[in-house]
Amino acid sequence: MDVLIDNLSLYGEGLLGTIELTVYASLLALVLGFVMASFRVAPVGSLRVFGTVWVTVLRNTPLTLLFFAVMLGLPRFGIVLPFQLFAVLALGCYTSAFICEVLRSGINTVPTGQGEAARSLGMTFAQTLGDVVLPQAFRSVIPPVGSTLIALAKNSAIAGSFSVTELLGTYKPLNEMGYSIIWSFVWIAVGYLLVTLSISAVFNVLEKRWGIAR
Repeated sequence: MDVLIDNLSLYGEGLLGTIELTVYASLLALVLGFVMASFRVAPVGSLRVFGTVWVTVLRNTPLTLLFFAVMLGLPRFGIVLPFQLFAVLALGCYTSAFICEVLRSGINTVPTGQGEAARSLGMTFAQTLGDVVLPQAFRSVIPPVGSTLIALAKNSAIAGSFSVTELLGTYKPLNEMGYSIIWSFVWIAVGYLLVTLSISAVFNVLEKRWGIAR
């Protein structure tokens, strides 16, 4: 318990960093995931190809490698940003591929006849997707989207290896100060548990309100 009480500000700073990474990267992942899911079901072939390539490349690229590509690659093209923003880009883009597939699977649960009926009424693809398909698909994808964002929160631990302030990175100064590494990690685990349980609670509320009854 001493390691927590004596270093409460350090743990608090790390926890806040993890929460910020999770929130910002989740927003980016949801937006990009929605866009790529729309591309993958679009009637335009080039958009479908782009969406497929995006998902295939990111889903099959190790997240650590993607961090290296963003942190070390973008500055070579003159794109210099704070490390935290680089981490948000890496986490958000990586997770967007999984969000995309979750949304696409939800879209596929909507009977094709409903889309055809909407188009026969003169609705555009965007109108059909936004007004008919997605509202129904949303109900079925709440649990898997929540699970994906929980995975994002845990993946944010990689950012600590790239000079980004987050929870796991607190073990380094604590270890240098001579505190027990076991208790340091115990309280780090408690911090991640608080973050993941909070996300789970939010999506449980969403599922009870809008999810499909089982």
